[in-house]
Amino acid sequence: MFIEQGYKGSSEGWRYIVGLLIIFFGWQILGGIPLLAALILKSDSMMNMPMDYGSMADTLGLNMFFFLVLLTFVAAMGSLWLVVRFVHRQSFTSFTTSRKKVDWKRILFAFSLWGIVSSVMVMLDIYLSPENYIFNFKPMPFFVLLILSIVLVPIQTSFEEYFTRGYLMQGIGIASKTKWLPFVVSSSLFGLLHIFNPEVEKLGYGVLVFYIGTGFFLGILTLMDEGLELPLGFHAANNLFTALLVTADWTAFRTNSLYKDISEPVLGWDVLIPVFVFYPILILILSKKYGWKNWKERLFGKVMTKEEFVALTDGDSDLA
Repeated sequence: MFIEQGYKGSSEGWRYIVGLLIIFFGWQILGGIPLLAALILKSDSMMNMPMDYGSMADTLGLNMFFFLVLLTFVAAMGSLWLVVRFVHRQSFTSFTTSRKKVDWKRILFAFSLWGIVSSVMVMLDIYLSPENYIFNFKPMPFFVLLILSIVLVPIQTSFEEYFTRGYLMQGIGIASKTKWLPFVVSSSLFGLLHIFNPEVEKLGYGVLVFYIGTGFFLGILTLMDEGLELPLGFHAANNLFTALLVTADWTAFRTNSLYKDISEPVLGWDVLIPVFVFYPILILILSKKYGWKNWKERLFGKVMTKEEFVALTDGDSDLA
């Protein structure tokens, strides 16, 4: 009953419209002011200000650019929190999960599981194709990156989860009284939010298979597990270890990581394998661990009305 958790707050349609406007302002406008100001100060004029990821990173320095980009998500997360608490008057616990409290063990399990798997995949590729990588370790820049990543990456990934699989999924689900529509829309939108990443420019639109596939994978975790804990842990691990282990001149995360990929970017197996091999295996592991059942109902069933939800739960809608 994750989508129905939205009934614990004020769920009128106009609130979601106002909420989206506030979130957009905080994320894209307020959050972008520090980055814009830094670029203006570093440039001779606004006309000469760099506009692409690579040029901005070169102008500001990798760690400063990384910090300012992630700072936009701090503003976004703050805006989202204000919307949930004061526009919808909903607790952040019910916004996160159907359980009585947030299950941190679930978050840590998903984080650890994918952190290990993704790190092994990266190190294996470095071992098998050493000609594609150079050792990029610089102690002080890497230490700064480590601190920035630990503090800011979880905020960035949490915002993306709360916005797509929290705010949009609950809002669309309550409005449509379906589960399949918010599942499809939030998963697809998650992928399309990455369409302006430099990876898409280099690899082509085929790389969106990975982003959209990841969106559907995380959507399945949310609906089957009735909460955001597993997606929060997975997403944080994915971006954190990516930022720390490997960078390239053509990726969104240009960082002072341990290794640098110097190979020519090619759309290959590394885009498809996670979606069609690793994600199904992870779903199987998690379904066995947490005893997922009623797949059809949880993914494609109907969303209860507020009256049905209140009557069924009798004022206590938390899962054990």
